[in-house]
Amino acid sequence: MKLRPDLRTLLDVPIMQAPTGSIAGPELCAAVSEAGGIGGMGLTWTPPELAVAAVKQVLTKTDRPFLVNFALAFPPASLPAVLQAGAPIISFSWGDAGPYIQQVHTAGALCGIQVTSAEGARYAASIKADFIICQGIEAGGHVQSSTPLAYLLPQVLAAASGMPVVASGGIGNAQQARQFLGAGAAAVMMGTRFVATQESRAHPLYRELLVQSRASDTALTVCFDGGWQGAIHRVLRNNTLSAWEAVGSPPAGLRPGEGEILGFNAAGEEIERYSDAAPRSGFRGDVAAMCLYAGCSVEHINTIPTVAELMAQLRCELIRNEEHQA
Repeated sequence: MKLRPDLRTLLDVPIMQAPTGSIAGPELCAAVSEAGGIGGMGLTWTPPELAVAAVKQVLTKTDRPFLVNFALAFPPASLPAVLQAGAPIISFSWGDAGPYIQQVHTAGALCGIQVTSAEGARYAASIKADFIICQGIEAGGHVQSSTPLAYLLPQVLAAASGMPVVASGGIGNAQQARQFLGAGAAAVMMGTRFVATQESRAHPLYRELLVQSRASDTALTVCFDGGWQGAIHRVLRNNTLSAWEAVGSPPAGLRPGEGEILGFNAAGEEIERYSDAAPRSGFRGDVAAMCLYAGCSVEHINTIPTVAELMAQLRCELIRNEEHQA
């Protein structure tokens, strides 16, 4: 079997882009990788033929490694197809990666596992994961963790048996990245910061709302569970969430405005209130009332740059800090 590289050798800049579902398409993924980091795409709900097309599109844009994620709360139906297409890195979250890791390794790909405890890190080591993603509760989107990253990371590092550990959750600038890199992380993963870039597929209003918001404007909730019942997620507060909380956060079937059509996606499909679909370019309607995933890193997001501009800034600030410390 071909020897797999160490994750750390694949990064010119110790930054990975979180696979933020439908918002992170091949354009964003490839741009991050091409700029020296590792881009990511979430393909959990993507049919095999479309997942393969997305992987091939990234391969035509960059020869650098990138990541494809599967949330194992759902069957990873497209996993065999993306491995055959040449996806170089696979990550798993929200489930047991044990049944799939040999399949990934046999294809010659690296396998990362998202963990939220020291026990999870030890399990990942026992099944021969190549790296660990340590997610803190500050993350945006669907949040697997229940622990602040600064408290969790030392526990995971101690249990990781020397595996590279990627710190994830609420990281939005170089200062925060330095904090976790200095604590021993091999890299940091940023999600919301890359949603607010020009290559993101996020609706323009969604991106502007990220710029305008602070960490205190986010909420950890189960409000927007239209496509993933019971899954906790961090979003920006909006009138849908406020109206639901005002009447006591009732369950599905009793929520205010339930079934109301907020708008339509680019294909003309209806977007109902409480849907977990993040608004993408081409959506129309009451975008501000839709599911606006956001991590605590919005505190540090003030611009909507290109990926190349953002990565150049982060690289410069990280190098400048290394030189200052030397």
